[in-house]
Amino acid sequence: VQLQASGGGLVQAGGSLRLSCAASGGTFTDYVMGWFRQAPGKEREIVARIGWSGGNTYAADSVKGRFTISRDNAKNTVYLQMNSLKPEDTAVYFCAAGRASALYNRARDYDYWGQGTLVTVSS
Repeated sequence: VQLQASGGGLVQAGGSLRLSCAASGGTFTDYVMGWFRQAPGKEREIVARIGWSGGNTYAADSVKGRFTISRDNAKNTVYLQMNSLKPEDTAVYFCAAGRASALYNRARDYDYWGQGTLVTVSS
């Protein structure tokens, strides 16, 4: 499975961005999809996760109420809508695909990773 993330960029605090991750080379509905992020000097952390049919969603406390994960299985694409962005959201964002154990939100349970897209939020 190949994952291609896009949609990052520079935005002012309070603004919005939508990240997209297009999957190819596999059966998209076989996979739980997640978004992770990694800020400079910090460990990679889960941001949000979505199950095979669009249920089983999870959002980290730090983004709950601001970020929404969704997927379009007809387009083999997962999205992350990010609203009310804060400077602390600045990071490289990665999409990832995993099997059932990915529901535990651990990076090690995700088998495939996109290349990352940089989100920079200015104050």
